[in-house]
Amino acid sequence: MEELTVFLAETELREAAQKGEAAFLDLITDAVAEAAGGTLDADALRRLNADQVTLLALRILREEVSVGGFVQLIHNGYGPFFFDNPFAKALRQWGLRDLSQMVYSAARLYRRHGDDLTREMDDDAFMALYEAHPDFDPLDDEFVDREDEYVEQAARYVDHHLQDFVTVV
Repeated sequence: MEELTVFLAETELREAAQKGEAAFLDLITDAVAEAAGGTLDADALRRLNADQVTLLALRILREEVSVGGFVQLIHNGYGPFFFDNPFAKALRQWGLRDLSQMVYSAARLYRRHGDDLTREMDDDAFMALYEAHPDFDPLDDEFVDREDEYVEQAARYVDHHLQDFVTVV
């Protein structure tokens, strides 16, 4: 299967960059996601390069952890994707060392508590997971406090390696 090529107009990139790092990162992430069919499924994983996969994974991480923390991320079935693959290593290579360490810390907790966090349950039992697993709280709090910093660091990496994400037309 052929690698996916994502096209973006230079004017779009310039306009997004003027709006800030988050807008720039969102534009590129949206373009990659749209080209991949909107989901990070097996077909998309085969067609995207490692940087594009990392970018889409970062969006999923941000969405899940910002709303429901690492408990929600794991409960929603993302544990194997984030913790059994080299996502944290990729973040470190992008220069997001602190976020990489956070993912490694969450992975240790996932390995310890994953069975409990991923079992079928009703909403009340899911909400009780937060009380039962307070070890995730400091990670969740740090993520929320530093998310803008992580977005800035990721946007800087993407900007310096733009050709690995999109083809500018």
